[in-house]
Amino acid sequence: MKKLALFFGVVLCVVSVRAQSQRVNPIIKSQGGIFEIPFAVEKPDPAMVYNIVVEVERESEKPDTINWALNNVARLLNLLSVGGVPSANVNVVLAIHGGATYTTLNNEQYRAKYKMDNPNLKLYQELQSAGVRMFVCGQSIINRKVDRTKMVPEVKPALSMLTTVTTYQLKGYAYLKF
Repeated sequence: MKKLALFFGVVLCVVSVRAQSQRVNPIIKSQGGIFEIPFAVEKPDPAMVYNIVVEVERESEKPDTINWALNNVARLLNLLSVGGVPSANVNVVLAIHGGATYTTLNNEQYRAKYKMDNPNLKLYQELQSAGVRMFVCGQSIINRKVDRTKMVPEVKPALSMLTTVTTYQLKGYAYLKF
């Protein structure tokens, strides 16, 4: 009987450890998987309002992969959710520029540039559905010769990344750069 109890105890521990090592995606289902950390002593405050402006500059490492910075935004939303912060208390704004500008191309334009589909399309849709406001730097649009009429509809043009970031910082938004 003791061996049976020991066996079930070990199985329970293994299952528990394995369950903790599974990524979860509570808000952004397709990307940004994170681990729940039930033993964490530092967690987001569910009563706070999280106003965050994110500078997204990084170009995709490979054109056939999800942009690392956009995936990190998905991770941020998933982490806040797992931390107990209600979505009504999360306000995220993206200021996209530099090499990340190309991720905003619609599928036809992306295919013309990279000879493959834009892997970021679904993520942009999910971010918008989660309430993320997304702007691309107008200066980057011009410098990189991107046709603003051929971008994903979820991302809107801004005068610049510089003015978008500073405006939101002056409104009290925390600043992150990915």
